[in-house]
Amino acid sequence: MNLGELLNQIARRYPDAPGFIRGDQVHTWRSISQRVDSVATALRARGLGKGDKLLVHSRNNLPLFESAWVAFRLGAVWVPTNVRITPPEAAYLGSSSGAVAMLYDEGLAHYVDAVRAESPALRQVIAIGEPRAGELSYGQLLDEGAPHASTFRAADVNYHDPLWFFYTSGTTGHPKAGVLTHGQMAFVVNNHIADLMPGLSQHSRSLVLAPLSHGAGIHALVNVARGAACVLPASDRLDCDEAWRLVQEHRVDNLFTVPTIVKMLTEDPAVDRYDHSSLRHVIYAGAPMYRADQCHALRKLGKVLVQYYGLGEVTGNITVLPADCHDAEDSPAAKVGSCGYPRTGMQVAILDDAGNELATGEDGEICVRGPAVFSGYYNNPAANASCFKHGWFHTGDLGHVDEHGYLFITGRASDMYISGGSNVYPREVEEALLTHPAVNEVAVLGMPDEKWGECGCAVIVTTGQVSDEQLLAHLEPRLARYKWPKRFVRWEDMPKSGYGKIVKKQIRALLQEREEAA
Repeated sequence: MNLGELLNQIARRYPDAPGFIRGDQVHTWRSISQRVDSVATALRARGLGKGDKLLVHSRNNLPLFESAWVAFRLGAVWVPTNVRITPPEAAYLGSSSGAVAMLYDEGLAHYVDAVRAESPALRQVIAIGEPRAGELSYGQLLDEGAPHASTFRAADVNYHDPLWFFYTSGTTGHPKAGVLTHGQMAFVVNNHIADLMPGLSQHSRSLVLAPLSHGAGIHALVNVARGAACVLPASDRLDCDEAWRLVQEHRVDNLFTVPTIVKMLTEDPAVDRYDHSSLRHVIYAGAPMYRADQCHALRKLGKVLVQYYGLGEVTGNITVLPADCHDAEDSPAAKVGSCGYPRTGMQVAILDDAGNELATGEDGEICVRGPAVFSGYYNNPAANASCFKHGWFHTGDLGHVDEHGYLFITGRASDMYISGGSNVYPREVEEALLTHPAVNEVAVLGMPDEKWGECGCAVIVTTGQVSDEQLLAHLEPRLARYKWPKRFVRWEDMPKSGYGKIVKKQIRALLQEREEAA
């Protein structure tokens, strides 16, 4: 079916229940569905239809949320951007996707200009705020389509028809558009409900703390499928006090975020000022959570943490570590260091370079297959050939499985460095450093070294004074000497992506810039 039918089904079952809440504005499912069909009706009348690409550059808000459903129901392809990217980056997304329409937020018109310059296919521009000459307004489309919205019918699609271009973060070169399809995403929605949020219902409330353009958008689809309202903070930046107040006010039972945000939320004094006993599923992904941060969050929130591992190409659908596998104590049930077991209907294997499956406990590349795997990168046969080999999707991550089938991630293949002939996996070194009470954040990178070929450089953010000697003494009982960083660099903060993840590509570039300037 057209995945856009999920919204209409919920609107029929729970028409007057809240679907989208921000501040004192509460939008019911009936209202949202009518608005979506109004905009879709107006855009269809203007020639937008099946297979067309809708580029969306917006902060989290109601039109961004609705635009996904507009695209789905038209049979068009939703192409959301991270609002924090630069205009040239947005221009690349517009041109590489072949966008024919663009929706943009207030104050971001210069992004439209950049896209226009690179995208000859662009023919419709829609402003969420005041439109410029030659542009449409979102409000105008709502008004145009409203009289005929009740007769709108979603486009017919098949399992493999695309509905979303999910752009990678672009840690190397240009980002790539992962093609997510109607059938694949129907599986993902069901799997998220089964494995991540069992018991999700129309009484649930979900706090949205991440951009709806990526992982939080998938999470929002899942909540829509069960009629669970999305609650958005008024602020575009993380305000921990506001977040915890909203949890208490709306009895929020689920949220999706990344480990760095969980850390910020649970270390902020506001966590003790508000009632968060309604929380059942605090879902984190994007990176494994450092053990010290995990234990702190568990002591503050109780056993509500749920981890999943999965790239955008597999829509977060590789493994799950449920709440009962999280424990602040290092008990056997805690599965310390694991990102969980394979998701329902998915298969995980550790392969060598020749495609042979490795033995239990042996490190190799993490590969996956199953209905959640995307259909490939759009217009990128070279990337497809690289990642689809031996009948598996190759993640580029390294790891191993234990005798019970739990997966342990060692790191990215591109992060590993060789020092004196020995492989060093930065993740292991970072975990050890983070157990020091003065180390708040850390990123370890392999850097060129005349003697050893490469050696470790640890960029750290600390909460107090700590010498190199003290850090090395801390590592001595925890790591072999060849894994120790040769250098420690102290920064006040760590560069992060728009999704809250530490970006080693930026850290490496900053290190090189500062060394050249020295």
